[in-house]
Amino acid sequence: MYQIISIFLIGIIVGFLSGLLGKGGSAITTPALQVFGGVAPFLALASPLPVSLTNASSGSLAYYKERLLNKQVILLTIYSGVPATILGSYMSKFVGGQMLMIFTAIFVCGLGISFIIPLFVKIPSMDTNLLHREDPATWKILTIGVSVGLLSGLLANSGGVLYAPLFIRWLKLPTKEAMATSLVVAGGLAIPGTLVHWWLGHIDWWVVLILCIGSIPSAYAGAKAAIKMKSETLEMIFGTMLILFGLYDIYYTLK
Repeated sequence: MYQIISIFLIGIIVGFLSGLLGKGGSAITTPALQVFGGVAPFLALASPLPVSLTNASSGSLAYYKERLLNKQVILLTIYSGVPATILGSYMSKFVGGQMLMIFTAIFVCGLGISFIIPLFVKIPSMDTNLLHREDPATWKILTIGVSVGLLSGLLANSGGVLYAPLFIRWLKLPTKEAMATSLVVAGGLAIPGTLVHWWLGHIDWWVVLILCIGSIPSAYAGAKAAIKMKSETLEMIFGTMLILFGLYDIYYTLK
């Protein structure tokens, strides 16, 4: 019973953060399932993948009602990201993962700092709370899809933590639109991994079910909370979480 309650609570927390921050949540769910849920490593690694799909479906429903989903960015990122993720998975046996993980974590921390500093030094936010009027360049979208896809394949992670900040900083999408779009992309890119790990028998569907019961409503609630927040507040939370994720990844890699 303790294990069921723990997994359920993990689902609630991760679902809310997924909807709020526009990421799949596997980077948090996997260690949480091992530490608090007593789930075996292989099952803890793969079981969050199908949950990313349900989180994306639930959270994106709230964002869709507000017309915050950028279909061009979603389609092009998934189109370029899926083959890049597969290639990155193959390349992982030739690349040293530890240093790559540390450099990625440092990059994530830097992105987080880039969101927080402007709020303190009174630099106006690039977000106007309105949908952008000019579509981002196709080559920029494809570059993000390929680069993050390769990295996520190398690190066996969905890469969701990188999409939203890159959508904001490089594609110049408004904060809320970037969060919404990132959530759908993270869900879409979880499909290949879900199918492969399902075939390999690495997914515990009871764990998936318990996680989904908690995460589906909370992902929708997280998305609704993000929609209602001021952009500056959302950027502060997002930047702080990026820094925490980055520092945690460094600690988890070096321990």
